[in-house]
Amino acid sequence: MKSSKPLVVSIMGPTASGKTAAALAIAQSIPCEIISVDSALIYRGMDIGTAKPSDEERSQVPHHLIDILDPSVSYSVKQFRDDASRLISDIQARSKLPLLVGGTMLYFKALRDGLDDLPSADLALRSQLDMEIARHGTAALHARLRELDPITAERLNPNDTQRVQRAMEIILLSGQPMSSQLDKADKPELPFELMSLALEPSDRKLLHDRIAQRFDAMLSARPGLIEETAALKQRSDLHIGLPSIRCVGYRQAWDYLEGKINRDNLREMGIAATRQLAKRQLTWLRSMPDRHVIDCLSPNPTEQILNLVTARLG
Repeated sequence: MKSSKPLVVSIMGPTASGKTAAALAIAQSIPCEIISVDSALIYRGMDIGTAKPSDEERSQVPHHLIDILDPSVSYSVKQFRDDASRLISDIQARSKLPLLVGGTMLYFKALRDGLDDLPSADLALRSQLDMEIARHGTAALHARLRELDPITAERLNPNDTQRVQRAMEIILLSGQPMSSQLDKADKPELPFELMSLALEPSDRKLLHDRIAQRFDAMLSARPGLIEETAALKQRSDLHIGLPSIRCVGYRQAWDYLEGKINRDNLREMGIAATRQLAKRQLTWLRSMPDRHVIDCLSPNPTEQILNLVTARLG
């Protein structure tokens, strides 16, 4: 039965699955505006390593939540939910279709399910965890998290200091793993119908090949990922502890520029980290049973998505 609520479409998928191309295909046929659901695209001056839509692509249809922050600033899940909710209302008021496009699954979940009632930050405990990270590294804390909350650990990058620390903080404050506390809060009733479309690969190896090709293109571009990271590194207010610099690709390029790894290591580690990101994104997607799955490796995924949206709009 067709909902009486206005439609909002989300196009989700792992990195290199073709989300931007699918969104632009819809924009050519349906009046819409795109809301980026990507925790890296928010940062100005980080274009190559984030595979940010080009100026030409962004000129075809209005894009939101891209280039909204300096890399020195952090952005929370709550900020995204508030911003996205406001933008959805604004776009609907202009009689256009809101398109949520990206791969930051935690943002999608927060918008769909609301924010869970988790314990507030404890400064003393956070300071204790900071010292533990300084002594042993984030990966060691992630290994500890994996013992206590393997579900959450599987979803988090072992080098994502902010989120690994927060997950461990929740366990120590509440005595329960973060994964067991999610989804307990009452779900908000959305003022719109959310149609979730997921671009997923039928062959993981072929997606890995795409990832390698795209990372090589980032390295070979002039200027490329290394030059872009070098420009960021010249700033005294940016460092490896910031969420922006910990983004996949930038972290490895930063280590290369500091002489910690060589060019071959940069390529190998960057590709491996991107593949791990794709794996975590697919893990999140599998937890969303109401999604429509489209094979991103099929001959016509954008046409399939457009057909689904057009049929729903009737």
